Amino acid sequence: MSAASTVNTLRAALIAGVSGVVFATGLALGGMLDPRKVQGFLDVGGIASGRWDPSLAFVMAGALVVSLLAFSRVRTRETTWLGSGFSLPTPRDLDARLIAGAALFGVGWGLSGYCPGPAIASLLPGSQDVLWFVLAMAAGMLLARIWMRRRESAE
Repeated sequence: MSAASTVNTLRAALIAGVSGVVFATGLALGGMLDPRKVQGFLDVGGIASGRWDPSLAFVMAGALVVSLLAFSRVRTRETTWLGSGFSLPTPRDLDARLIAGAALFGVGWGLSGYCPGPAIASLLPGSQDVLWFVLAMAAGMLLARIWMRRRESAE
């Protein structure tokens, strides 16, 4: 392995590590690690009874602002900080698999109060509930990968 390759690998690991810590910190500060808070936000049926918790709307608005700034910056650059090109989605990328996956993600998030990022960040405190969620999520990802490989090889 060359010195330049080693530096690029270390740089990529550092950027990934810092990004992960910033993401997990944002999730924790935003209250996204508490499944009851997430379910309280997703329970829009509770608006009339006063059970609805709108506080996560501010977290989502903040994420939207950051995303808009990042996407506007991406359009002015040709490469990432690591020198690779960008691969942005196009309207053609919207297909039945993506829609079904998004719907399944939403249902799982609403039922459990966890999505992948907050669930993995919630492993640190050591809750048994989140451990079962992450194990079930990993099993589902593995089954989906096996199913897609078999489907592709049959075609």
